[in-house]
Amino acid sequence: MDKKLTLSLDKAIIEDAKNYAKSNNISLSKLIESYLTTLTKRKKNSTEITPLVESLSGVINLDEDFDVKDAYTDYLIEKYK
Repeated sequence: MDKKLTLSLDKAIIEDAKNYAKSNNISLSKLIESYLTTLTKRKKNSTEITPLVESLSGVINLDEDFDVKDAYTDYLIEKYK
């Protein structure tokens, strides 16, 4: 069930949002609804591991004493010689 919501926003933001919505063939209401849905779902599922990430787990084996910062520093030194 849809319900009205009144927002107070900067005039320039409103105009930019309207132009963006129009250029993407979507209503401003649907644009904001989509954004808020994405924002709230991301927060709820922030610890969820996607199937792709899960499939990549364990692909690389690093030594216990491997230092990522040192390796990256060495990489940058070599790159910019």
